[in-house]
Amino acid sequence: MNQIDKNQIIKMVLILMAIIGIVGVASYFRRKSIVTLDEYARQQGQDYRIASIEADSVPSGSAKTEDATESSDSQAASAAVSVLTGALLNGGSDGQAMIAERLTYQNASGELAPDFYIEPLSAALQRYITGVSYPAVEANTAPEITPDELRYLHILHYDFEGEVAEGELICNQAIAADLVDIFYELYRNEYQIEKVLLIDEYGGDDTASMEDNNTSCFNYRVVEGSTSLSKHALGLAIDINPYYNPYITYDKQGGMHVSPESAALYADRSVDFPYKIDENDLCYKLFVKHGFTWGGNWNSVKDYQHFQKTN
Repeated sequence: MNQIDKNQIIKMVLILMAIIGIVGVASYFRRKSIVTLDEYARQQGQDYRIASIEADSVPSGSAKTEDATESSDSQAASAAVSVLTGALLNGGSDGQAMIAERLTYQNASGELAPDFYIEPLSAALQRYITGVSYPAVEANTAPEITPDELRYLHILHYDFEGEVAEGELICNQAIAADLVDIFYELYRNEYQIEKVLLIDEYGGDDTASMEDNNTSCFNYRVVEGSTSLSKHALGLAIDINPYYNPYITYDKQGGMHVSPESAALYADRSVDFPYKIDENDLCYKLFVKHGFTWGGNWNSVKDYQHFQKTN
């Protein structure tokens, strides 16, 4: 090997080492840029776990005292390392006002569940959803719901691996107490929900959210195949484990359309399979108990993922 070849090899090695170093530095600073709720709290000089609770405003649950006592420390710890978009945005520069109005879930025995709470939407969270799940307001076309009528919900749930995971929703203030109560009971019973993320993580694309089996609530959109606003547009409907509980419509010739299409296997409700919602399912029972209507009971269409409440 001549001297020129050796020099070229040395030069290539030095360039490769420089690239590896740059990638490592970038990765370090990227990790440093992820801010937890605890870090936000320290920046704001506040304790984000402080809850403003009024006895007659807190939804009532039915959890056992020992369950709530055992879980309270672990729940607080999980919220402390939250990286959920909504949680971070609601804990930002204007987060103090959100914390002052936070309603933390309290069960029937008076135990607090600090990871289950309801808050108004911060200005930062409103900006994040505007133009995605919430429409950008144009002249003379005001949406039928204002951000002040919406609420941010933080919950815990068991995922498909049986692990405790964080979840977040935006919903109408009228059903916020119902939802936090329902999700607490689902959590207490270790009911599995794959993921609960804001639909804005999917660009407001309902199909993409369903295909990823994401449980979601508010999304200012029309009913699929129509021009009518969905109850999701008013934050009054929620879809649970949608991939395993698809939306089914029928044409005049008797043809069936399944949404999402890739979930056609789960359109046959006579078959037993995991995560199926039917009238024996705990999720169904809890939502009906709270006055919700289930789309699986509709006649002209079947929306097995869908629960809504309008009064």
